[in-house]
Amino acid sequence: MSALFITFEGPDGSGKSTHLRRADRWMQHLGLEVRCTKEPGGTPLGEGIRKLFLDPRLSVFDGKVEALLIFASRRQHLEEVIEPTLAEGCHVLCDRFTDSSLAYQGARRGLSLDWVEELDRLATAGRRPDRTLLFDLPPEAAFARGRSATRREQPGGLNRLDDEDLAFYRRVREGYLALAEREPQRFYLIDSSGEVDQTWRQVKRILSDVLGIGR
Repeated sequence: MSALFITFEGPDGSGKSTHLRRADRWMQHLGLEVRCTKEPGGTPLGEGIRKLFLDPRLSVFDGKVEALLIFASRRQHLEEVIEPTLAEGCHVLCDRFTDSSLAYQGARRGLSLDWVEELDRLATAGRRPDRTLLFDLPPEAAFARGRSATRREQPGGLNRLDDEDLAFYRRVREGYLALAEREPQRFYLIDSSGEVDQTWRQVKRILSDVLGIGR
């Protein structure tokens, strides 16, 4: 089968990054060629933009400036990493892509979906992942996880995007669910409100089906 571009989406605290790393190890164990990457980031330019974007000292960003930074990183990421890796026959697992911008920038900065989609058209020609795993949980749970002691102890701790209220988490979830409803053939909804192993079983089942493993 052709190499697939698979994204892991969801609010902070949903477990998407943890399960992306677990999926990477599992796929490698099966002998599949796979590369993990993330947004913003994934390239030297993208990593520089990521540090700027998350710097807690830069608390005030115009919404359009924020989106332009993200899409600059995304364009470079697509051209330098994602498309060449897929062309080599290697699957790509990516922590966030354009769906994050559609769900987050509108919720955080009040940007219209039309404006973000036009920016996406210019930056990526509307490139969409082949499959998207959306990690969903109640906003209250995501809000609590995002401020947990574990999160604070991670490298870098909290960043400038972590000081959001519960209403923000609700808007992000609504944004994601609307995207999933619009493209049901691409999205796989995962209930990540339970234990880690419960979530992993869902991820493994979905990836097995998508990759044709066990057929």
